[in-house]
Amino acid sequence: MSEKLHGILIEFDEADALVRGCEKVRDAGFRRWDAFTPFPIHGMDRAMGIRGTRLPWLVLGGGLTGLGLALLMQWWMNAIDYPFMISGKPFFGLPAAIPVTFELTVLFSALTTFFGMWGLYGMPRLHHPLFTSERFLRVTADRVFIAIEASDPKFDTRSARELAESLGGTAVEEVFE
Repeated sequence: MSEKLHGILIEFDEADALVRGCEKVRDAGFRRWDAFTPFPIHGMDRAMGIRGTRLPWLVLGGGLTGLGLALLMQWWMNAIDYPFMISGKPFFGLPAAIPVTFELTVLFSALTTFFGMWGLYGMPRLHHPLFTSERFLRVTADRVFIAIEASDPKFDTRSARELAESLGGTAVEEVFE
């Protein structure tokens, strides 16, 4: 049984070479690729062409949902379901509803963040084919990598390998599933 190609892994010694390589991969039109580093690199998002995520909008929606449900729930309980007149006070007062409203807003925002990240980023993925590469084990210490996935619509093994070799990396390796 032949193994399925996951992609091509390019190893670099230094961060500047990685950033230049990312710009070339981005300009070549690839969409399913990533860079791996043991530390943050300034300008990497721009070099990779990474756009903003939809997660903040989802969190805002979750927070507003929690806020609305908290106010609706307290209004319903105090003014409709079980009205209880105390010293002529109104059945529903906003100042008294603030603590519960705050807590539900935070809860819904946190849950939306947690499950939104799982959905948007394909989590959890307990194993990745790159973990089978001996070279890739150094990504947490002193090496930086670019991985171009074979599932990219523009991926052709020969042309992707030629591009990978032209990036100036120290090693180019095919990674299998």
